[in-house]
This record gives sequence, C-alpha cells and structure tokens, in this order.
Amino acid sequence: MRIGLYGGSFDPVHFGHLLVAHAALEELGLDRLIFIPAAQSPFKPGTSPAPAALRTRMLRVALAGEPRFRVDELEIHRGGVSYTSDTVRTLAARHPDAKLYWLIGADHVPTLPLWREAEALARALTFLVIPRPGEPDATLPEPWRLQPLRGWPLKVSSSEIRQRVAAGRKVAQLLPPAVAEIIQGEGLYRGAGA
Repeated sequence: MRIGLYGGSFDPVHFGHLLVAHAALEELGLDRLIFIPAAQSPFKPGTSPAPAALRTRMLRVALAGEPRFRVDELEIHRGGVSYTSDTVRTLAARHPDAKLYWLIGADHVPTLPLWREAEALARALTFLVIPRPGEPDATLPEPWRLQPLRGWPLKVSSSEIRQRVAAGRKVAQLLPPAVAEIIQGEGLYRGAGA
C-alpha cells in the first residue's frame, strides 16, 4: 500500500492544498492520502491557529467525495507541538507494510536536516515536494529521497486567505464553498492578526 501523509495547520484548507493532494494521488498512484492537522506547528511557535475542531470540520467538508482522502486528528489529540517524527512513528506502526510519502512545500526542504529525528525521517519517508511556481526543484543529498510533484501548483496560502478575510476581501475563489461558509458562519479570521 502507498500512503501519502499531508501535515499542516490547514488554517484554512484551500484549493492549493486540494490540487496538490490530487496531484499526489494521480502521479504516485497513492491508495490513500491522510491529512494531519497540527495541534501547534513547530514552525509557527508564536501563532494560535483557529480552534482544532473548526479546522478539522473545514477539512472534512473540503475532502468530501474523495474516498481516498482521510483526516487523522492524532496530532490534535496528542496536543502540544506537532513533530513529524512522532506522527510518522505512530502511522508507520499502524501501517507496517505501507510505503509512506510526506508532502512538503519546496520552501521547507532546506530545513529538513534540522527537523527532530531528521535521520530517521530520511530513512522512513519519501518526500513529495510541492513546487513553488517559477522556482527550481529543491534538492538534498542522500539519504533524503525527494520527488517533485508536477501537477497543478497554485500560488495561494492560508495566511493570504486569513489576511483577505481580516481585510473584508473576497476569498470564495480560493477555497471550497463549504469552507467559505464555515469561515463566515463562525466569524473566523476577522481579527487584526493573520
């Protein structure tokens, strides 16, 4: 079995996330792609994401209709800072015969050797690198296994969406309608901070 793992804050999930996920399914023939919302990103220590229940709800409505997509709340249930090494260890134990892939933005690739338990991650995973439009492929020496995704890069970010909502600007073209309804109905991202 080939399983893709896609971690992040998903605050909020948007079309860029979904296009990358579909590209991973198609290009690698993944059997399943698991979205893993973080409790607290180690890369964003001073930020407070939207409540976990709302981020998970937005993910579930955005992923409806694709049976190969799953949401796993293990990082949220574990609480604290969400480290990829802890998550991969748990999922590798659950799926001992699976080949695991981790989706990662090209801008994060240079930091991989600094991640907690980096050598173990390099042995356990193939990293599917999400390209940034107009930028060269990211590289790292062995033992890192990097595979670029070619399909559908879209330059949009969750922080941009939060800023647009806070400024009263439209976001409907950037995320699924059901996610936009949750953001509006719950009054998310209206504060000054993004």
